[in-house]
Amino acid sequence: MAVRTAVLVDGDNVSGAHGATILKAARAKGVPDVVRVYADAQRNSGWHDAVGYRLIHAGTGKNAADLLLSIDAMELALVGGIGTFFIASSDKDFTHLAHRLREYGKSVNGFGEAKTPEAFRSACCTFVEIGSSAMPKEPAVPVSEFDRKIRAMIAANSKKGTGMQISQLSGRMFAQHGTRISTYPEGNWRAYLLARPQLYDLDPRGPEAKVRFRPQGFGNAA
Repeated sequence: MAVRTAVLVDGDNVSGAHGATILKAARAKGVPDVVRVYADAQRNSGWHDAVGYRLIHAGTGKNAADLLLSIDAMELALVGGIGTFFIASSDKDFTHLAHRLREYGKSVNGFGEAKTPEAFRSACCTFVEIGSSAMPKEPAVPVSEFDRKIRAMIAANSKKGTGMQISQLSGRMFAQHGTRISTYPEGNWRAYLLARPQLYDLDPRGPEAKVRFRPQGFGNAA
């Protein structure tokens, strides 16, 4: 008897642009019986147009998608006959779910972007990093000396590619380079980084929000 499989995506954390990549990887191991993406359906996102997915409205609260996905995953494992799970998220919170599913003898295959913490990666039987090769390439632009300094600062304060807290940039850039972001047109660090999407990837707003640099945006810049 073939093992039943499920593809469950944290749509509030993973871009709909990766939908086809995730589904292709899952289908390489058989035809999935359940394919769902959990997100706030009231928000316009790429998941509304993702072919092959059932969009589950998780509500608007913080971590709503995480909680509903986890509840459904356990239900599918215990009474739904699912033996193999493909879970797509870059969120550390799914570490507990992966461990628990494996304790019940289920196979857990993770998908996530480069920022995915090692805890979730290690909790999965296999983990596939998505994003870097699937993302459209930004046109090459000159990289300023200032941005090279920012890249070096992020690299020095990032653990395993998870990034550096944006709130720490101001003090450390001033201490090392005498930089005051208020003297730049954007006026603050978040605005400056957001204005350069080809160079930086930011977490949503929050006291512990992090920034990562995009290697492809810097090209050969050291």
